[in-house]
Amino acid sequence: MKILFLSYRFYPEIGGIEVNSEILANYFFKFGAEIHMVTTSLISDDDKKVFDYKVVRNPGRIDLVKEFLWADVVFENNPSLNLSWPNLIFNKPHVVAIRTWISRMDGTMALQDKLKLFWLKKANAVIAVSQKIKESSFNKSIVIGNPFRNELFIDYKKERNIDFVFLGRLVSDKGADMAIDLLNKLNTNEKFSNHKFTLTIIGDGPEKSKLEKQADSHNLNNYITFAGMLKGKELVDCLNNHKYLLVPSRWREPFGNVALEGIACGCLPIVSDGGGLTDAVGNAGVVFERNSVDSLFYKTQELLSDPELENQIRSNFGSHLKNHMPAFVAEKYFNVIKSVV
Repeated sequence: MKILFLSYRFYPEIGGIEVNSEILANYFFKFGAEIHMVTTSLISDDDKKVFDYKVVRNPGRIDLVKEFLWADVVFENNPSLNLSWPNLIFNKPHVVAIRTWISRMDGTMALQDKLKLFWLKKANAVIAVSQKIKESSFNKSIVIGNPFRNELFIDYKKERNIDFVFLGRLVSDKGADMAIDLLNKLNTNEKFSNHKFTLTIIGDGPEKSKLEKQADSHNLNNYITFAGMLKGKELVDCLNNHKYLLVPSRWREPFGNVALEGIACGCLPIVSDGGGLTDAVGNAGVVFERNSVDSLFYKTQELLSDPELENQIRSNFGSHLKNHMPAFVAEKYFNVIKSVV
């Protein structure tokens, strides 16, 4: 089976779509398919990374048409009309995965969003990464949760000496300020007077200086560490030093791979209830009301006060992660693709 894999973004760029595209393409190849990856992402001349399949970068119209002529089936990892348009001519079997909201940030629909919804109706099968994405974008889609990089994110540490960790871009939508507010509430609460909680903020972004001032205004400088951008083993080592992962996103995350990565490193995730984060944690995390510091504090306080509850949630880590192992998820995708050929 010849799979034309369309991924608007791909290696060496970093992000959810890029990582998931590489995981799925690698496994499709292992399952015996021929893969041609088509992307707009360019690569530097000195990047020596080699893939087991052909990667076509920023193709012109003729090259793109040739790839469609070659293919038995087209897999589009998130709608990308500037790469998939030749299928209007060739009408090859076509599967689309929806990885984010098909709308503007404020929820309104632009012309390109309406075109994407039209495109989904023409596909032979549609996959959504979470139940919320399915409900908001295409109700006939099949829900398959994201995989995580299990070879990188592992839990190897029994003793953890830091309480909370936040991992994400330092922008208002990600809610790092709510993590700081939570720490302030906990450290000034009489119930926890015998313990001063600690927080590490991993990431960078335009809100960093504002967050540093917020920490200073609450006299939390001794309890908050701004670790900056961390990647690879350095990131995994840092996560393994923490007990709880805070994901207080104000934005409705389409899924939230960060929660899976935290669980895999032994961090119990505390996440907002917007979008797909509830799918990402399942029964292996705590969910609070999005954009509410009071709800975040209440749910966290409840967790910290009930060791039995924490142990129960942690006991679900293994079974939850099994459903997001790369081979397991890729096989589900592969079966959908085979079914339309």
